[in-house]
Amino acid sequence: MHVLQTIGITGKPDDPGVAETIVRIKDHLRAAGREVLVDAETVPEQASGHCERVPARELAGRVDLLIAVGGDGTLLTAARTLADVEVPILGVNRGRLGFLVDVSPGDLHEIDTVLSGHYISDNRMLLAAELRDESDHVIESGIALNDVVLHKWHTARMIEFEASIDGQLCNHYRSDGLIVSTPTGSTAYAMSGGGPIVHPDVDAITLVPICPHTLSNRPLVINAGSTVEIRMPGEEMAQIRVSCDSQQNLEPVPGARIVIRRHARPIHLVHPPQYRYFDILRAKLRWGDGHPV
Repeated sequence: MHVLQTIGITGKPDDPGVAETIVRIKDHLRAAGREVLVDAETVPEQASGHCERVPARELAGRVDLLIAVGGDGTLLTAARTLADVEVPILGVNRGRLGFLVDVSPGDLHEIDTVLSGHYISDNRMLLAAELRDESDHVIESGIALNDVVLHKWHTARMIEFEASIDGQLCNHYRSDGLIVSTPTGSTAYAMSGGGPIVHPDVDAITLVPICPHTLSNRPLVINAGSTVEIRMPGEEMAQIRVSCDSQQNLEPVPGARIVIRRHARPIHLVHPPQYRYFDILRAKLRWGDGHPV
């Protein structure tokens, strides 16, 4: 494992706790002789010190590792920034639940261990979502690490649409929407909607209807190489939105269809050597609380 020398830092904007943690990490890395670049779009100037401030897209091409300080949402943003490069991400948890950001902000030793080349590498699938018009031209596109969600907008009633998988009709839905999730996202919104927890090593995509009218419309697990296509009547278009990780919104127009497939490249997470996926599940979901063996 190679030594990671040039380190980028990004964080949750406008959070004093995050800014304080970034200062501590930055000073620690510089004292250890690392070159540190900070995300000019999220890290406040007072937290940057003497480090070079660069835009997120430029940061992606200049660092060996990106440290994301905040919650899972911060890491989701970083993942989209690094979607087309080989730069790994290390998450430092200053959020709440933290399935993806697993390094304690008070334990700089964990960061040192990773930077010395001792870490667990974890490749995670991304989803690519496209709005395509009747001529098959891409109108708008987005990328998601957790999920692409079709949901109702400006209406209290259900929406109607149909979903096809690899060109074959899957179902006509009447529901509040549909969650198309990666294994990473299976512990996020999809789990709240009754979907299964899918281990990150499983090459699959899940489709979870949101409050379906017919209770027999159950979550569906499909091969990750499949293409999901969603169509709906034109009059429904003004009532829906497509959300990528709840951070990037696509707005369908009449005649458009939504195409969702696996992104060409995964993103690369790194964890301290003691990281265990099921330890994270037990801790975050409080499995076994009050029932020691």
